[in-house]
Amino acid sequence: MKCLQRFILLFTISLSSFCYSIKAQQVAVLHYNGGGDWYANPTALPNLVAFCNDNIKTTIIDKIEEVVPSSLDLFQYPYVHATGHGNILFDDNEVSLLREYLHAGGFLHIDDNYGMKKFVIREVKKLFPDQEFVEIGTDHEIFDGVYSFPKGLPKIHEHDGKRPQALGIFLEGRLALLFTLECDLGDGWEDAEVHNDSKEVRTAALQMGANIINYAFSN
Repeated sequence: MKCLQRFILLFTISLSSFCYSIKAQQVAVLHYNGGGDWYANPTALPNLVAFCNDNIKTTIIDKIEEVVPSSLDLFQYPYVHATGHGNILFDDNEVSLLREYLHAGGFLHIDDNYGMKKFVIREVKKLFPDQEFVEIGTDHEIFDGVYSFPKGLPKIHEHDGKRPQALGIFLEGRLALLFTLECDLGDGWEDAEVHNDSKEVRTAALQMGANIINYAFSN
């Protein structure tokens, strides 16, 4: 019975992956469990999508979807974004599906809005128990795909005053899961009046976001 259920799941995932290739110009925010504010930064992704469509010639649908990690709808989105300030928790079914999504070519970007680090590290260990996060070098494509960031991630907000880091999980050489911390790209994507960041800071955040979107859509 378990083998049959597994076959049905894989068949459904294959079918969903076909739909995913058709609807490749759409992004979603991850509605996770655990109590963290997954809904933080509501203007961030709409602004990033608008910036990408205007500046790097993407044709991303401007309606940002919400997707739960237990849904096969995951496979419709080449880029899924998660953010918040607190706990994030995946159950066994969500772990299995997220792992399948990432192995199938999906891209998960977790942007620490401050306070997620210990929870993200714990949950990603469930996804990939035999792997550790690795820091992504400044020679990687996400730092030079469209816009050049020779020093790596821009520093958008102070947080603990540490240097920004881009940590990744790679699957067969492809960056599949990106964790950005001590940076707060999402705050930099928000409407200007939300955090009163300068135009220069917001532009750097949006350009870095465009590099990430470009990578997720082309790899």
